[in-house]
Amino acid sequence: MKMQRRQFLKTTLTASAVASAALTLSTSSASAAAANAGPNGDREYYELRAYRLKAGAPSTLLDAYLEKALIPALNERGIAHVGVFTEPEAKDGPAVWVLIPHPSLESVASVAATLNRDAKVQSAGAEYLQTPKATPGFERIDSWLLLAFTGMPKHELTANTASRGPRIFEMRSYESFSELKALKKMDMFNDGEIEVMKEVGLAPVFFAQALTGKDLPHLTYMTSATDRDAHKLHWAAFGKHPVWVKLRNDPQYADTVSKNTSRFLVPTAYSQI
Repeated sequence: MKMQRRQFLKTTLTASAVASAALTLSTSSASAAAANAGPNGDREYYELRAYRLKAGAPSTLLDAYLEKALIPALNERGIAHVGVFTEPEAKDGPAVWVLIPHPSLESVASVAATLNRDAKVQSAGAEYLQTPKATPGFERIDSWLLLAFTGMPKHELTANTASRGPRIFEMRSYESFSELKALKKMDMFNDGEIEVMKEVGLAPVFFAQALTGKDLPHLTYMTSATDRDAHKLHWAAFGKHPVWVKLRNDPQYADTVSKNTSRFLVPTAYSQI
């Protein structure tokens, strides 16, 4: 009888230990999955670069590097739809603008740390990477790290991009005098402004909050059209849309923008956006 009782207790304790271990493993797995998902879920990160050029200097070296070395290397790393643009009416000097969509912060860090150490990149971009001091490929590089809005967590390609048709882009940056007001302007987009822009044909590409870089706090977004005339018509429709009028007159969104910088950009022949 004692033998049976000892065996029963042993079996019960073993079963409890297994159940406890399974529960711990299940909880740990759930926690790990949540951690891997990240605090921002499926929202993309963007690196926005401005390769500043000297006035009158050609961009030949830079274009060759971007087309033959940088973009193929990014594509190999699973980063698609890299946008490269020029600014015909430059606001603050000639520049080539590059938009790099990233699925995570790890991707941003990995690209920054390793890409130009890649032997294939060094070979394909040798002329640019090894250019002498007297003939640099750029003057300086400005860079911003952006986080996509919840209202549009991933970038979207326009129909004209997919067909490689004629297209222009407007990139706007809205600066705010207050960090709280900057957040309220983001809320305004998420609460209806993004959907109105889509409805009237402004064809937004991305909306994002600037996390690092100069002129903080600010947000940046990009819209598109076949040409400037079509873009003006879309903006006119946006300005009269009842949802936008309601948002504009809502007191909670007052004074959210202190400076609006607009740039019209033209994609290069090798741009993927």
